[in-house]
This record gives sequence, C-alpha cells and structure tokens, in this order.
Amino acid sequence: MTGDDANPSDDGAGSERLGAGAGDDRATLAAALAWQAAMGADECIAEAPIDRLATPSEPTPLPAAASLPKPPPQKATPLGADEAANDARRVAASCDSMAALRQALQEFEGCPLKKHAHNLVFGDGNAQADILFIGEAPGADEDRQGKPFVGVSGQLLDKILRFIQLDRGRFFITNMVFWRPPGNRTPTDGEIATCAPFLERMIQLVDPKVIIPVGGPASKTLLNTSDGVTKLRGRWAEIGGRHPHFPNLTTPIPALPMLHPAYLLRSPAQKRLAWRDALTLRERLDELGLATDPLV
Repeated sequence: MTGDDANPSDDGAGSERLGAGAGDDRATLAAALAWQAAMGADECIAEAPIDRLATPSEPTPLPAAASLPKPPPQKATPLGADEAANDARRVAASCDSMAALRQALQEFEGCPLKKHAHNLVFGDGNAQADILFIGEAPGADEDRQGKPFVGVSGQLLDKILRFIQLDRGRFFITNMVFWRPPGNRTPTDGEIATCAPFLERMIQLVDPKVIIPVGGPASKTLLNTSDGVTKLRGRWAEIGGRHPHFPNLTTPIPALPMLHPAYLLRSPAQKRLAWRDALTLRERLDELGLATDPLV
C-alpha cells in the first residue's frame, strides 16, 4: 500500500495489524511494516523507551576555572601605514652601520610584505661604492636567494653594466622595498612609505655619488614625479631636498633613471635605449673619476 492509497480513517484496522504483528508470522510483520510506511513512518525508534516524565538527572558540573584551557594570546593589532612609517623612521635612525640596518630590518614587523616573503632582500655588492642602483621590489628568485637582481632580469642588468666596466664590486644594489610582494605585484604606497626610512638610512650610509633608479616605480618614487620611466630615462635628475619619503637627504644626489631589465626582456627592441643610457652613465662616471679601470 502506498501513501497515496492510505485512508486516514483506518486507525483501528492498523492497530489490529500491529497486534497481529507480535507473532512470528512474517507475512503479518511485513504487512504491519508496510502499513507504518504508508502512514509516513520513516525512522526507526530506539530499543528502549524514553520516560519523558522522569525527574531529570543532575547536570554535569562545569570544570573549575583553574582547569579551563587558557585562551590563545591575542595578536598585536597591525600598525597603520603612518604608525609603521614612524616606527620605521625611529628604528632606522638608530642604525650606525649597514650591519645594524640589516639586523633592524630582520627584526622589523611593521611591513606586511614580510609575512608572505621567505627572505629579507637587503642588498648586494660593495656598500662602500660610489654608485647605488635601486630597483622596485624583489621577485621570486630574489626572495629565494635573499639577494636583489639575481634572476634572469638581474643577469641581463649585470651584462649591460659589465659593458661599461661595472660589476657588483663597484656598486651596491637594492630595492624600494625589502620583501617580495605577493605575485610580484607593484608595491603599494603604504609599503613603500614603510620601507622608505630604511632606504633613506641606507643611502646615507652608502653615501653614493650617483644613484640609478631602475624601472618606473623606483624612478617615479625616488624623483617624486608622476612621469613615466620612458620619459625619465636617460636624463639626469636629482634625489633629495624636500623629498616626502627622504626628508633627511638634504644634499641632492645626481640620479639617472634606467629601464628595468624585466621590461627589456619583454620588449627586446628597447635594449638599444638601455645601451644608450649605459653610455650616458659611463660618461658621467668618467667625469667624476669613478671606476675607470677595466674589469679583469
């Protein structure tokens, strides 16, 4: 019998079937089961009946407060961009050497990029050199090795610079931010502002005669301009003097923006501009008497 065929007035007949079902007659039991299904029963009941009129048992007492597990320690609220930049400026100002600056960056927790990066990418080369290259941000290879410009684009940059008698023994190279942004995205203004005090202190400690911003973001930030790198490249400018990110760089430093080698890999036809900019740099270095002897 299906549910559609069941008659709600058959309660008495159903009771008789249930009574008959107490025996061992399989057919009777099957008929009783079919009747229950037709009445809408779709769950089995427990073996023992529940006495819902019985007095409830005493509730289990809660454990004493001393035995309760301690809540996990609350994480510190992340600093806002202005607070992080102020904290970075205080910490950076206390560093009197490149080693101290590196250690301070290792311990600094104010930049959110650090949470996703594998390594601090501080810098590479000769920290007493007169030439400082500053790129945008570390990439995947740099994050793994903890050094700037070591991937394919960095190898191209090294090749271009060797053409004008420069290697990493004759310059120092770093980035605007010291940890890799997730997915190699462009650093945010807040991330740049947080790292800027450390970069400013690095510039003071290296004390370069020439700074080379590499790529668009580095060029626009260091020169405090909205112009793109294709307009800025190959033209001498100055860094310092009332710069919002570098207020302590009171003496302007000559700067020559260059195209980023990653851009050159994507646009090989623009390598001619890179070679031209390299020659422009070589001319200024010769004028200043910097790194003039050939590489071995």
